[in-house]
Amino acid sequence: MSNLKSKRDERILVGYDDKDDAAVVRLGDGRLLVQTVDFFTPIDDDPYIFGQIAAANSLSDIYAMGAKPLFALNIIGFPINTLPKSDLSKILQGGIDKAEEAGISIVGGHSVDDPEPKYGLVVTGEIDEAKLITNSTAKVGDKLILTKPIGTGIIATAVKRGAADSKAVQASAKSMATLNKLAAEVTQSVGVNAATDVTGFGLLGHLAEMCQASNVSANINYADLPFLPTVKATAEKGILPGGTKRNFNFIKDKVAFSKNISEIDKLLCADAQTSGGLLISLAPEKAEEYINEFNKLSDIKAVIIGEIIAKNKNIISVN
Repeated sequence: MSNLKSKRDERILVGYDDKDDAAVVRLGDGRLLVQTVDFFTPIDDDPYIFGQIAAANSLSDIYAMGAKPLFALNIIGFPINTLPKSDLSKILQGGIDKAEEAGISIVGGHSVDDPEPKYGLVVTGEIDEAKLITNSTAKVGDKLILTKPIGTGIIATAVKRGAADSKAVQASAKSMATLNKLAAEVTQSVGVNAATDVTGFGLLGHLAEMCQASNVSANINYADLPFLPTVKATAEKGILPGGTKRNFNFIKDKVAFSKNISEIDKLLCADAQTSGGLLISLAPEKAEEYINEFNKLSDIKAVIIGEIIAKNKNIISVN
């Protein structure tokens, strides 16, 4: 993709080259249009829950930039002559219900006959330019907050292999289907310096993007990282997604791990997430305010996992 060439439109504030969560275009008078698209194959056996998770995941990029979603379009691939049409209806209803929870409507979309089901949304949002949150403005001394636990990739792989703990599956589905709406609202009320959402590249991948964009490094306290139930025990059985292994192999040379961090622990930090939480960089005096405001309203608790430090040879250190 580095070979692709595209002329930069002067109206584009955040675009292809910025490695941020969504595209941002100036509309004039300080108003910005924010747009993103995401879709994937089923992450849950229940088509309705899959639809909810896919919609929540698609909305997440809008929330990561502090924006308010306006409307969405469906993108769906479905084997119309192979699987029951009722499954298609359940997927779409899951998306509709999650969009309504976000306060928006799905106003159309596009479908194709596809051997493997796929679903997601194009989401359009808006924000005032003065309130836009990007991943490129983290500051030295900031605390790092994560608003959802890690491990959805490992749990999903365990489900596919018939080796998943039922409580872990329920916790994972609840986490993935939970909107990052509240997390985004608190970023605006408290005031943060930078944010991104943790999805396919895992915690280390998305944190590395934030650090590189902001010209800083980060320290992570492994003991403070939140994980879904049974994740480590599942990984120790060799149940790991291919995406998690690729993430780790890509990022490992940029990360300094403490000697007490095991190989499994390292892989957990790179687990490929679906509809993960927001990763937020904010001033130390605002960190506890954020935690208190978010956690009093959310069943899924946010935690401080580390801090931003001056740039050094290691993009990330995990202690």
